[in-house]
Amino acid sequence: MNRSEATERLHEAKRKKGFGYTELAERMGVDRAWLTAAMLGQHPLEAGQAEQLGELLELPEEVVPVLTEIPHRGSLDSVPPTDPTIYRIYEALQVYGTTIKELINEDFGDGIMSAITFNLDVQREETAEGPRVRIVLDGKFLPYKW
Repeated sequence: MNRSEATERLHEAKRKKGFGYTELAERMGVDRAWLTAAMLGQHPLEAGQAEQLGELLELPEEVVPVLTEIPHRGSLDSVPPTDPTIYRIYEALQVYGTTIKELINEDFGDGIMSAITFNLDVQREETAEGPRVRIVLDGKFLPYKW
């Protein structure tokens, strides 16, 4: 069984059991965004986490060890992406990516935001104009060394 087959089986079980990512993360005591990415094949789970998820979702025994393997990261099948939600995030980075870079450099100096030492949060905000999506990218600053 490969990782994409395991991911497919994992999501079939998630649908069958009626769990959302938030509930699974709470039951496992892990970050919701991290668990979602892991369940989409972007992070490996520790053995105990894979076993716990396997029990919660009643996964077939052969799926669990595959969830601990180090994945090939990156999930866009095409650039630009075709999914409307992912495309709008891509579009926002096309428009504001250089702004983000300039402000990071102004505030921190010459360097980058790490996507390895990284946290993500997606929040719903209620406003008078209707609900808004708040995406928080929280990465460690890594200065360039010459």
